[in-house]
Amino acid sequence: MPARTHEHLHQAPGDCPVCGSELQVTRLGCESCGTELSGRFASCAYCSLAAQDQKILGTFLVSRGNMRELARELGVSYPTARQRFAELLERLGLEVEGGSTEHATEHTDREAVLRRLAAGELDLDEATALLR
Repeated sequence: MPARTHEHLHQAPGDCPVCGSELQVTRLGCESCGTELSGRFASCAYCSLAAQDQKILGTFLVSRGNMRELARELGVSYPTARQRFAELLERLGLEVEGGSTEHATEHTDREAVLRRLAAGELDLDEATALLR
């Protein structure tokens, strides 16, 4: 079986360059044997993410949601890492800025920050920034 290389693959666009509508996956092909399938297939919200968003999501998952690790990997401050992750969630349609999701979790987030501060996972400056 030939080795799979993804170096020659291009990032699939999510929207039509002509009218802006969402593109649908309608064709799949096998590199190994040349088999092709046509039809309407479910699309993947994560597949059309930009490289930076893929890095953020991958790092977040590998670190099991550790925002400090995400900040370290991205080379940014903890609040900046949190902001970038929140923006990624918005782009994926998983969180609406200023919407009910944010307000419903505000109290829980505050408690989580205080627990993390008490556990030594955050320093006082980071906790203060998160509580603002």
